[in-house]
Amino acid sequence: MIDALPQPARSGFSMKTILLLFASNVFMTFAWYGHLKFPFLEGKPMSVVILVSWCIAFFEYCLMVPANRAGYMSGTFTGYQLKIIQEAITLTVFVGFAWAVLKEKLTWNYAVSFALILLAVYFATAFKPAATPHP
Repeated sequence: MIDALPQPARSGFSMKTILLLFASNVFMTFAWYGHLKFPFLEGKPMSVVILVSWCIAFFEYCLMVPANRAGYMSGTFTGYQLKIIQEAITLTVFVGFAWAVLKEKLTWNYAVSFALILLAVYFATAFKPAATPHP
């Protein structure tokens, strides 16, 4: 399917996928870590905290599923590439969240870890994957 699409069309799917993944990860970061700092959840039972997180995560799914479908079904990305890109975006979003909301600094060891994950994205996307035989 990749060969059927001209390069500008594949680029459009790439940008759409990346933007949707970025937006979905903003919601997921708040769902997973926002409750640590949300004042309205202080002293609430864990069931309430989980329910609030699930409600936020719903919007993550509304963006993540179309992102993955657009990237994969267009032939722009493989499943492996989508997952590795998603993890790098997750960390990018989390770095901003940790700094702005959790008031945590990015130390050298976390920065090196992050750079290695970005290197993984390069290796996952820079080389054309081998053809997969179809049954």
